[in-house]
Amino acid sequence: MARTKEFDPDAALQAALELFWQRGYEATSMADLVERLGIARASIYATFGSKRELYLRALERYCEQSDSARLLDLSRPGPALPAVRALVRRYAVTDEEEGRRGCFVTNTAVELAPHDPVASRRVEASLDRLETLLTAALARAAAQGELPAGRDPRTLARMLVVLLQGIRVVGKTADGAPRARDAAEQALALLD
Repeated sequence: MARTKEFDPDAALQAALELFWQRGYEATSMADLVERLGIARASIYATFGSKRELYLRALERYCEQSDSARLLDLSRPGPALPAVRALVRRYAVTDEEEGRRGCFVTNTAVELAPHDPVASRRVEASLDRLETLLTAALARAAAQGELPAGRDPRTLARMLVVLLQGIRVVGKTADGAPRARDAAEQALALLD
């Protein structure tokens, strides 16, 4: 008879996500995971596979959570431009802990994507989803007369995706917050 799990795999995955997000892939050991998740190494391997597989599942979870929140924010009825502005400003205004942690996708892009094709594809997919959401919101804004004529929603969305990822990198530095806020406001001025 198969043994039942004595832990909640969903809660363990969330705990792994938080640890990887805080420390990164390389700086998180299996011993760290065992301690944080409160389960045996063998249980981690049996449930999630390798450390890398657990990391990739945590990244997937993070993307699902982030995408759901952004979709909700950017697809509400009514004026679209205020939602885009609010999203950019939320990225730029972070508390110290959140700023040091950055964005899990951005962290993965910097740490793993250059040498891990699977991680790279997952980062690209996340950036593509964000670009698609922003493009749709900006196209709606253009159709509603919120954007000046001649502004290309897709190009603006691409610029914002690059800005948002840069904000998350710069936000990890001691003086990152003022730089991030200034850059965000300058970019938002392009939408006027």
